This record gives sequence, structure tokens and C-alpha cells, in this order.
Amino acid sequence: MERLKADFRRKQEIFKEDGADVSMLRIVMADGSSANILYRCMRWFAAHRLGLVAYFFQCLNKYINGCVIGSGAEFGPGFVIMHPVGIVINSKVQGEANITLESGVVIGDEKGKSPRLGSNIFVGAGAKIIGDLHVADKVKIGANAVLTKSAEEGATMLGIPARPYQRTTEQAEQ
Repeated sequence: MERLKADFRRKQEIFKEDGADVSMLRIVMADGSSANILYRCMRWFAAHRLGLVAYFFQCLNKYINGCVIGSGAEFGPGFVIMHPVGIVINSKVQGEANITLESGVVIGDEKGKSPRLGSNIFVGAGAKIIGDLHVADKVKIGANAVLTKSAEEGATMLGIPARPYQRTTEQAEQ
């Protein structure tokens, strides 16, 4: 329950950063919050070796939200699903605190190995993170980017395949 509260507090912070100072009730009713609730319920039952009940919550999330998160996927506090439709996360994925996902994100396995995510990560709509890689802290992954190699701390990853974004001198001056 503490992690779910932390998820909602983080979502409220994100809304506030975007200029919308909204109540906790509005956060709980916002798009994606039901996916967070069902994910945290699934994880609790999976952690307590109640796999059948965990599977029920996984299926419920899939049918209600269009969001598939494997029962072994573990995220720290501050995990925020902004828009759940199309999200697919492999059971072996491990993530730390304050990870924000937009719609259509895929975090998947390749040859039995899954990504490891640090803290304070934003993943844009439609982005894919695939294989045995590490996404360091404070990374932003742009919409529709395909990340197949590790990302260094503070990087903004864009493109297919995703590469660190480098501002040119001209862009910095504008």
C-alpha cells in the first residue's frame, strides 16, 4: 500500500510540474491510475506466492486497461502509468524509483535477458526498450524511440535505434 501511495504522490507531482495542482482524488480517478492499482495488487499477491490470484489481477489489467505487465516485473515507489493502453512489460524487468510511462511503451526481453531501469526515468509514448541493457538514472526516452543499448545517466535518447540527443551550438543559442 505504501508503494501505491508513493505512485500517486509522484503522479500528483508530475501534474503540478505541468501546471495542474490537482487533488489526490483527481489523481486516483486519472487515466492510468487503475493500471497502477492492479499492478501493485498483482505484485503483492505474486510476492506472497499467490500466483493464481496475481494472474487474475494481471488479466484484469489487460482487459480493463489494455496493459500487460508480467507478475515478476518489479518497480520501486513512484511508478507512474500516465496512459496504460498498449503498455507491455516483461516479467524480468527491474526498475527503481520514479519511473513514468506513457502509452504504447514496450519493455521487453531478448534472449532471456531484460532491461534494468534506474531512477527518475521518463519513457515517451510508443518507445521500446529491449534486451540486456541498463537505463541509468535521470534518462528521458523520446516517443517511438527504440532503445537496444544502455543509456548513460542524464541522457535524452531519441530515434531508431535510440541515440543520445546532442544539442548543437546553434540550437543552444536560440
